[in-house]
Formats: sequence, structure tokens, C-alpha cells
Amino acid sequence: MNDDIYQGIEENPRFKELVQKRSRFAWFLSLITLALYVGFILLIAFDPQWLGTPLAPGLTITRGIPVGVGLIVISFVLTGIYVYRANGEFDRLNAEILREVKQ
Repeated sequence: MNDDIYQGIEENPRFKELVQKRSRFAWFLSLITLALYVGFILLIAFDPQWLGTPLAPGLTITRGIPVGVGLIVISFVLTGIYVYRANGEFDRLNAEILREVKQ
């Protein structure tokens, strides 16, 4: 019986749509993250003085600290965006597919 359910799910066009949407969205967010991290590494490699410049005269905090913290925060935000969409649209599609297959 489980094999019939699994086969029904795999053959369902909505399942293929779900897999495609989820995969495309995950790759999109991954590419954003990769671009940001590679940009940061390139900035370190080609203009380290800019990152080492203090935010204001007399401060010990350099530009690199908020940029690095911002990069980490953006990673958390992108993860939150994925989780929000996964818990909404993707879970709804998943429930609809299971309902269709079990009928």
C-alpha cells in the first residue's frame, strides 16, 4: 500500500511542481549567500585597507566589523525567508498532494 502512495506522489504533476519550486528557490537563496560571501572574500583580498578603516576618527571599530556582522545577519534573514515560505506555500502544496493521492 505504501508503494502505491509513493508512486502516486512521484507521478503527481503538483509534486513535480513542488520539487521544482522548492529547488529553484533554495538555489536562488544559496546563490545570493554565495555571492555575498565571495564578495566579502574578494573585498578582503583586494581592498583590505577599506575594511580596516575606522568608522569614525578615534574609534577602534573598523568597517569590517559591521560588514561581517551584516553578512551573518543576512544569512539568518535568508534562512528565515526560506523557512517562512517552506512553512506556508510548500507545506500547503505538500498537504494538497497527500490529500489527492490518498483519495
